[in-house]
Amino acid sequence: MKVYIKVHFKDGIETIAICDEDLLCKVFHEGNLRIEISNYFFGGDLIEIDEAIKILKQASYFNIVGDKIIKEAINYKILSEEGVHRINGVPMALKMVF
Repeated sequence: MKVYIKVHFKDGIETIAICDEDLLCKVFHEGNLRIEISNYFFGGDLIEIDEAIKILKQASYFNIVGDKIIKEAINYKILSEEGVHRINGVPMALKMVF
């Protein structure tokens, strides 16, 4: 399984953006909620999901979208089931450390 990963830097903060391979460049709506899995934000390198998990384990900030990456993040206890939100059935999660 592969996922797209892109690392963003702003004001000294590193944010990891990861999405399942099949979700890139798609938009999902539910009520007044909308998520755009844009090439700009998520479209970095295409890597194996186990490599992405290693990176997420070290991340203080992340934004992840998709069944595969969310499932693996939960399996590796990077994320709890309660931290997952869905828009039109598509799971997403954020991690921010303050």
